Amino acid sequence: MSLRNKGSNAYGHVGWLTVKCRICDRHLLIGTDVVYKCPKCEKKYNAYFCEADKRGLKGKCPYCGTELVPVL
Repeated sequence: MSLRNKGSNAYGHVGWLTVKCRICDRHLLIGTDVVYKCPKCEKKYNAYFCEADKRGLKGKCPYCGTELVPVL
């Protein structure tokens, strides 16, 4: 019996790195796409934003007004 994770439970699976933009519902791949987050609302609202919506929001979180930061 192998102890390695397989399928969607594997550590390299894309599902672990994919988030959705809160405004346009676009799938964003962390590390490939430019993704921004609100440091305060990230956990509570899953507040991730694409580059285009970050410009539309003028760099501020729509929930709390905090400056958005890039996800590294």
